[in-house]
Amino acid sequence: MIDSNIIKTDNFKLSNVSRETLKELEDYSTEIILRNRSINLISKSTEKSINSRHISDSAQTIDFIDKNDINICTDLGSGAGLPGIVLGILMKPKKPLFKVIFYEKSYHKSIFLKKMIKKFNLNSEIHQKNIFDEKNLRTDVIISRAFKPLPKIFKIAKNNFKYFKYIILFLGKSRKKILDDAFETWKFDYEEKKSLTNDESTIVKISNLEKKER
Repeated sequence: MIDSNIIKTDNFKLSNVSRETLKELEDYSTEIILRNRSINLISKSTEKSINSRHISDSAQTIDFIDKNDINICTDLGSGAGLPGIVLGILMKPKKPLFKVIFYEKSYHKSIFLKKMIKKFNLNSEIHQKNIFDEKNLRTDVIISRAFKPLPKIFKIAKNNFKYFKYIILFLGKSRKKILDDAFETWKFDYEEKKSLTNDESTIVKISNLEKKER
């Protein structure tokens, strides 16, 4: 049996969230740790800090997601469902028709995602596919956490999506160089939000992405 207190060891807190939603996030944390025994969903070294390292880290993107013009979010390389499952749980009471689409090519991780969607009654789709093979996709937001470097995410957005409004990414301490390098090839606008869980990290919202002509 897992010690249920393990998900409370880092004093996880979210403001303006109902008790029911917090309970679902706690249940989700427990499910990740239980399944982590057999498949690699998160690093075992982060299990005791799962709420700050993974749940809260994912949840802080809600400031970019909870907008009137956002109804569909596509999570690339979803893995355990971070941040997609977290966002689905948070948005469910705010906007019941909000939809999260997951792309995860791993069979076992896709099965885990399907179980979580059913457990928390989320409006979602799971695609056990390689995102690089897909074409003409449509979404409001492309979001990715620990999947591919920014240049590859930009290429996926332009080559595999027919329509999207924004890209939301997690960037580390090298974010300035990463963005400066991207500007050599791409034109885009961006907003930054300092991470609440890591002093060296930033959440970046990209819009108006266009490839520069050479």
